Amino acid sequence: MRKTIARRLTESKQNVPHFYVTVDTDLDALLALREQINGAAAKDADGKPAYKISVNDMVIKAMAMALKKVPGANASWTDGGMLVHKVVDVGVAVSIPGGLITPVVRNADAKSLSTISNEMKDLAKRARDRKLKPEEYQGGTTSVSNLGMFGVKDFAAIINPPHATILAVGAGIQQPVVRGGEIKIATVMSVTLSTDHRVVDGALGAELLQAFKGYIEKPMAMLV
Repeated sequence: MRKTIARRLTESKQNVPHFYVTVDTDLDALLALREQINGAAAKDADGKPAYKISVNDMVIKAMAMALKKVPGANASWTDGGMLVHKVVDVGVAVSIPGGLITPVVRNADAKSLSTISNEMKDLAKRARDRKLKPEEYQGGTTSVSNLGMFGVKDFAAIINPPHATILAVGAGIQQPVVRGGEIKIATVMSVTLSTDHRVVDGALGAELLQAFKGYIEKPMAMLV
């Protein structure tokens, strides 16, 4: 596994012209909505909720909807030219003993947050148990890598070809921000988009990140 990871990442850094764009996002509205949604989850006879949505589940959904809104960034570079994907399949980096694997949430833009949440829990568990089928971790049109749970503020991820983008997600950190000329405390999450500059240049990458930021800061739009 380490040999495969080493080979693929070395090829990516050698052959893919990486370009990086970073934005800060205000998480407070998303955290409030997440609490509401989880609080409304139906419970079974044992009191177990039907779902428990994480911030990462909402990041996956926001990234998928942003790519649907900016379809030019949902593409891959091939020897024959640009390949623009009709679907949005989001690979999610999962750490497992001895390495890393990226199970894929298919058609993530069209799935509900609860569906994404339950699907990710199942995929992550079977990834750690080494029970994923090849079609469950191959392909995809983009990736998300989240190190926020480890307290990492920001980082830049290496693109996983044939994807043209990968989103690196940092921790939500409470810090002072200026709103309307006043200093207030907000939960801020820094995200860095790595792009294949042959496919997604700076302006298009910035447009994609602005769309992502819009869904994170106005998360009700993800429920429509």
